Amino acid sequence: MPHGLLTIDCGAVVRNWRRLCETHASGAVAAVLKADAYGLGAAPIATALRDAGCRHFFVATVEEGEALRGALGEGPMIAVLGGFRAGRHKGLTPVLNSVEQFEGHSGQVILHVDSGMSRLGLPLSELEALAADPAPLERLEILYVMTHLAAAEEPQHPMNVAQLARFNEACLGLPRARRSIANSSGIFLGPRFGSDLARPGAALYGLNPTPGHANPMEPVFTLSGQILQLRDIPAGQTVGYGGAWLATRPSRIATIGIGYADGLPRALEGKLQGRYQGQEFPMVGRVSMDLMTFDVTGIRGVKPGRWIEIIGPGQDADTVAGMAGTIGYELLTSLGRRFRRDYTPA
Repeated sequence: MPHGLLTIDCGAVVRNWRRLCETHASGAVAAVLKADAYGLGAAPIATALRDAGCRHFFVATVEEGEALRGALGEGPMIAVLGGFRAGRHKGLTPVLNSVEQFEGHSGQVILHVDSGMSRLGLPLSELEALAADPAPLERLEILYVMTHLAAAEEPQHPMNVAQLARFNEACLGLPRARRSIANSSGIFLGPRFGSDLARPGAALYGLNPTPGHANPMEPVFTLSGQILQLRDIPAGQTVGYGGAWLATRPSRIATIGIGYADGLPRALEGKLQGRYQGQEFPMVGRVSMDLMTFDVTGIRGVKPGRWIEIIGPGQDADTVAGMAGTIGYELLTSLGRRFRRDYTPA
């Protein structure tokens, strides 16, 4: 029986998607489900979104795409951001990132234009070559031309308008096709960054697409750890590796069964708060591989077998990630496979 529990509200994911659809009024809104829906479970989340009307899904790898096709059945578009070789993986749409990847492909594809990210995407030299000789494009049915914003979470960053200008210029030399620009944060940059298809990921799962401002998205999940043992210790007793925490008074310590092997960073030492039935209390000692300890002195109702909330509406993933010196994306996608995942239907 797992000692960690992720409770995921598929209805909240759907409401976040609808909120993003309202904000991105210029076109459709896809769902990015790479890394198993950022660690929360692609199949149940995608099914809820499909049933709500979402028809465009993006994943990172062919393996993710094939698993998602098995969950969704025929119909919705499933695009593979890394692309794949021609003649394989029927039912998936390749995102072509270079002219070299065009080889053998015919039919429906998405073209990725590099507008300044310098990772994947057709670079300027290849775009110029295609403008001069468009023959390699003749076999392709281009569903969308897309780009990826590098700094959309910073609305005033000059890269945003620079990338938009480069992308628009690049599209002039390509066959006329629908465009896809905004990621989660890009949706909130305003109408200039609207397009035929937005591609949010993190915002669907409750991460804040507008850092420094109130989160417009609804919380999607809670993470809890089960209490394995309660210990009453005297003043002067240490807790955990290295004796890192010293009790200054008689204390009651609750040990829960999750740790850094489950994706909770060691850097949370001395920073994280636990919650039980609205009561808040500090984590004490170090995060170890499978265990964490909390000072529950004076907290009513705690018993072995009950659950301490680690991430939830009162202490969201962005907040916990900030405590550890990282970002919500990394924390969320690091949450381990040992957690039981329970889903609230949409």
